[in-house]
Amino acid sequence: MSLSAKDASARVGRLIELLLFPSFCHLCRAPLERPTERIVCSACLSSLVAYAGPVCPRCGRALQDAGGEHLCARCLTEPPVFSRHRSCGLYGGTLKDVILLFKYRKYAPLSRPLARFAEATLGAVEGLWAGAEALVPVPLHRARRRDRGFNQSRLLARDLGRLRGIEVLDRVLVKVRDAPPQAGLRAADRARNVIRTYAVRRPELVRGRTVVLVDDVTTTGATLSECARVLTEAGTKDVRAITLAQA
Repeated sequence: MSLSAKDASARVGRLIELLLFPSFCHLCRAPLERPTERIVCSACLSSLVAYAGPVCPRCGRALQDAGGEHLCARCLTEPPVFSRHRSCGLYGGTLKDVILLFKYRKYAPLSRPLARFAEATLGAVEGLWAGAEALVPVPLHRARRRDRGFNQSRLLARDLGRLRGIEVLDRVLVKVRDAPPQAGLRAADRARNVIRTYAVRRPELVRGRTVVLVDDVTTTGATLSECARVLTEAGTKDVRAITLAQA
């Protein structure tokens, strides 16, 4: 079969699929007409907004005051264990909607377009990737993972690792205590909530290496800081972090 015949056959197959099993974007309700479209249409995915304003060069927090990049007050007084963090965007609008579909509606295929968004947004950030040897997903406790069916950070790390050609250290960092969700807690409570929650199961895989933590959303940075602390205690040379959004 020629390439054009294969394309025509694929289009006919897609048309039959749409007629028998109509599929619509879960955000705008437009029909999913392209063969590569799943769950959210290309138009909605193309409307994801990357944050382009000034940030703290250490923790990556968006700076709302005037002026360029500078260390935020928190990093001046109590810098995090990780050396650098960046978020793709602010937790709102279409980005928030897609993350919620991915995380809570259990639409695992959304990890691929979200990973592409992360690569397009953060792939050229100075100092974030230089010398990075592996990605480390922020883990879920096994009870939460069993309930959800997957760890969204692991899927993001997997797909981002494929795009960047970088190793993913899966289940090296583990969650040993099923702490209550961070959502809704105050900053001080978030920090206390994650103490003694994470552990490194195979320290020889991170010892002396530079790794990048991967998570979906950060608010105060407490989870990233605690993960970075246990990785550093296990001998990791440098811990950096990326997230899809910051609240």
